[in-house]
Amino acid sequence: MTLAKKKVLLALSLTLCVSLYASCCVSCSDKTEGAPTNGHKVIGELAHNPDNFTQGLVIADGFLFEGTGKKGQSRLMKIDLATGKVLKEAKLTDSFFGEGIVVLGDFIYQLTWHAHKTIVFDRKTLRRKKHFKYKGEGWGITTDGKELIMSNGTDEITFRDPDFKELRKISVKDGDESIRELNELEYINGEIWANIWQQDRIARIDPKTGKINSWVDCAGLRDKLSDKSAAGVLNGIAYDASSKKIWITGKNWDKIFQIEVD
Repeated sequence: MTLAKKKVLLALSLTLCVSLYASCCVSCSDKTEGAPTNGHKVIGELAHNPDNFTQGLVIADGFLFEGTGKKGQSRLMKIDLATGKVLKEAKLTDSFFGEGIVVLGDFIYQLTWHAHKTIVFDRKTLRRKKHFKYKGEGWGITTDGKELIMSNGTDEITFRDPDFKELRKISVKDGDESIRELNELEYINGEIWANIWQQDRIARIDPKTGKINSWVDCAGLRDKLSDKSAAGVLNGIAYDASSKKIWITGKNWDKIFQIEVD
């Protein structure tokens, strides 16, 4: 090979290397980093019935409201916060698998998993008043005080009016990664907090963009349960707006924990 040809090949090789490097740098700079993870500390505990397959948790009017799942066992309950005593309850039809709950106005809404219905109860009496139909599955639900905010097990969150008319949707992402299996929801200080099915962490979501602002690591809570072997997944977030307290539990957990985020 002549010296001239060697120089040409060397020049081509250098050009290729520079192109590849530039391409890599562009792709790296375009990639969005994931949200940071914060720890927590436990401030207090409440007793929780381990028979409750928790699907929804809300604090309103000074009481704890809880919705449970499984066909034939699905209920909506009004519970004394201090004692854990059930003060009132409404049982769902045996064919319904209860899911998330939310209090808005004079009503409590409870989703169903596969029945495509939201059952609406009177806030004070827990008497069934009406129902709304929707497409897809029902998982979690919360409110910003005006609109209903619903998850369906995908990466989507749907905003609805009080008559359950769909208004808009957002897709939830951590950086560039879509986060699926969004479960129980709670609206806290301008963010949507979401359990992720089968994960011991909570996503804090921007309701306008769907971007995860940060994660809350809740893995240590399971170690504080009396019977870890019988406990199911983390599922249940309740915010007491009057006291600014956040309460966390799970399916078949025997405790509800008050936490503060580090």
